[in-house]
Formats: sequence, C-alpha cells, structure tokens
Amino acid sequence: MAGLRQSLRELYEGSSDRAHRFRYGLLAFDLATLLFIIVSSFLPRPPLIEGIDVLIGAAVAADFLSRLAICPRPVREFLRPTTWADVAAIASFLAPIVGEGAGFLRILRTLRLLRTYQLLDRMREDFPFFRRNEDVIIAVVNLAVFIFIMTSLVYATQHGSNPNIGNYVDALYFTVTSLTTTGYGDVTLQGTGGRLISVVVMICGVTLFLRLAQVLFRPYKVRFPCPACGLQRHEPDAVHCKACGTLLNIPDEGAD
Repeated sequence: MAGLRQSLRELYEGSSDRAHRFRYGLLAFDLATLLFIIVSSFLPRPPLIEGIDVLIGAAVAADFLSRLAICPRPVREFLRPTTWADVAAIASFLAPIVGEGAGFLRILRTLRLLRTYQLLDRMREDFPFFRRNEDVIIAVVNLAVFIFIMTSLVYATQHGSNPNIGNYVDALYFTVTSLTTTGYGDVTLQGTGGRLISVVVMICGVTLFLRLAQVLFRPYKVRFPCPACGLQRHEPDAVHCKACGTLLNIPDEGAD
C-alpha cells in the first residue's frame, strides 16, 4: 500500500518527465470529457452513451481517490470547492447505475481545468506563449467554465418546462446574451428560480468579462519574482524592482 501511495505521489507531484506527461494526460482527459458532455447533450441516451458515462465516472473516481490517497490530511480536501465539484461530477456520471437525473452536474468537472496537477509551473516552462499570456488564458478559462456551468444549469432547470429552451444551444444562447447584458428577450427563463439564475448570470458574468477586459488592456508585464521583496510583475525592460530597488536579472527570451 505504501508503495502504491508513493507511486501515485510521484505521478501527481513529481518533477520527472513521466509525471509531467501523466499530468498533461489528465488535462487532455478533462478536455475530452468536456467535449463529450457538450456533444452528448444533443444526442439521445442509448445504452452506449450511458456506458461511456459510467466509464468516465469510474476514471474520474479513480483520479479523485488517488489524490485523496496522497493527501497528508484528506479531510481538509473537502474544504475545497473543486473537491465537491468532483464528487458531484462522479455522482452524475454514475447516475445511470441508480437512475438519477442529475447529469448536468458533470459539467462541474470543468472547475478543475488548469487548477491542479501542478500544471501551471510546467506550462510556463514548456510554452513561451502561455508564459507571456498566462493571465489572459486563465481569465478566458474562468469565463468559459462559468459559461459552461451556467448553460448546463439553465438547460437542466428549464428543459422540458420552458418551450424556449429546447436544447443545449438555446441554453448557451440565453447565457451569453444575459452575460453580455444584450438581452434580446426572445429567450427568457420562467419562474422565480429562472429569474434568480438570470441575476447570477448577469452579475457574475459581467464581473468575469470585466476581469478579462482588464487583463487584455493593461500594460504587458513579465512574471519574475524579486529576490528581495518577492514582487512578481515587472516591466519587460526593468533593471530594478520598482518596489524595493533591488537589481533584477530578468531573462531575455530574445526577439522572435
């Protein structure tokens, strides 16, 4: 058991090439799962689709239990929102086994994109484009995750009772028009719950949009921790830290 736990810790937290490939594989699995969720929302639910659901749920459960196994204090993991998102996703993927209808919760798996597997540090090393545009990429991912989650919530709560929400695209259309405050009015949500969902989409969506705009239009800075005060961001041609005046030695990537 101790040997298995050590092997898992090396894969999830190690710095070897094998560990990095494993964590990139987990990210690819999450992206493929997200694509499957979207595509399958347009399809009927034959046994094949439900079987794929169960297989994905088993893989997500194995990942979840592996991460718990290497935690020094597993109970603390349940204080993290992403942990409960994984629990909800596992339950929804395995829903065909018990006949539950909470499949929309599987979209919560997207909360883990770029947030675990110690990927950020490695991606900064491996991809200069990601290193230069990290804040923009993270802001886009956060906005996309919010859109996917709210679209799924709109679809799950309105489909079947609201003639305006016939499929996932209708729910996505409503979410985006509400998020951008365009509000054409051709698709609206019904009931008090629908109005509350609309309020959440508008408030949280506008906040994330403003965050993305802020990142896009603010002056470009490089990420380099000051050895004295720890300030992370500096002008690309900075020689001294603007906070403490310490001499910096920011690596120059050279001209493209």
